[in-house]
Amino acid sequence: MIDLHTHTNNSDGTDSPHALVNKALSSGITVLGVTDHDTTSGWVDAIQALRPGLSLVLGAEISCLTEDDVAVHMLGLLFDGSNEKMQVMLEESRDSRLPRMRKMTELLTADGIDISLEEVFAAMPEGATLGRPHLADALVAKGHVKSRDEAFADLLNNSSKYYVTHIAPTPEDAIRVIRQAGGVAVIAHPFATRRGQTLSAMSFPSLIAAGLNGVEVDHRDHSQSERDQLRGIAGDLGLVVTGASDYHGTGKLNAMGENLTDPAQWEILESMADARRVITL
Repeated sequence: MIDLHTHTNNSDGTDSPHALVNKALSSGITVLGVTDHDTTSGWVDAIQALRPGLSLVLGAEISCLTEDDVAVHMLGLLFDGSNEKMQVMLEESRDSRLPRMRKMTELLTADGIDISLEEVFAAMPEGATLGRPHLADALVAKGHVKSRDEAFADLLNNSSKYYVTHIAPTPEDAIRVIRQAGGVAVIAHPFATRRGQTLSAMSFPSLIAAGLNGVEVDHRDHSQSERDQLRGIAGDLGLVVTGASDYHGTGKLNAMGENLTDPAQWEILESMADARRVITL
C-alpha cells in the first residue's frame, strides 16, 4: 500500500513524524510519503522512527501561485534535501507566510470575527510551518467555528474574501527546482473545486514543458468526474498517476491510506529521480 502525501506537525498535521510512521505501519502502508508544507524539517525524525516493513519517500508540498493568482500545490518527492536552491525556495515560501497571516487576521477582525496573530501562534505546534489550518484551529478555540472543516468552508477557502495569497514560486518554477534537485514533481489535487479556483486542462502543457512527472488523481477532494478527466489528461500527456490520503492527523477527515498509488505507477515515478532515495531498513 503506497500513500505518497501526508503531513506531520512540522507543518499543519497533528501527528509527530514518529507518530505518523507508527500510524502508517498500523494501517498497512508499505511506502509512505512525508510531504510537509514548504519544509523538510520532519525528515530526520521520520527516518529515526522507521521500522522494518515500511519505506519512506521524503519530500515536501510546495505552495505555488500561477501567473493569474491560482493557488497550486506541487509535491516534490525524492529530491536531494541538501540542494541549496531547493532549500532557498522552501525558506522564502515559509518567510512569506507571516505577513499573509497577519493580513488575514486583520480582515477577519475588521468584520467582527475577533482573532489575533498571537492566538494563531498559540494554536501552532512548536516548529511548525505557519498556515491556514492553524488559523482555523485558533478560530475553533475562540468559538467562532466548530471545526477546521467549517472554518475552511465558511471563512478560509481560496474564494473567501478573507483569503490572502503569499509570495510563492510559479508551479513551473517549483517543478524546475525540484527536478534540478534530482527529484520528481507531482501536482497535488489540481482539480479540487471545493478548495476554490483550480487549474484547467490548458495549464498542463506548460507544466509538462517545465518537467512535471505526475498528477495526483485519487484524492478526497476530487469528484469521480474530476478523477476521470485527470486520468484522461495523464494518459494523453504521459504523466504518472498517483493517489494519496493527504493525511493530516486529527486536523482533517482524511484517513491514512484512503487513496493509494498503484505499485506499477510508483515504480515508474521512482525511476524518474536522478538517484534512489527511498529510505528503507
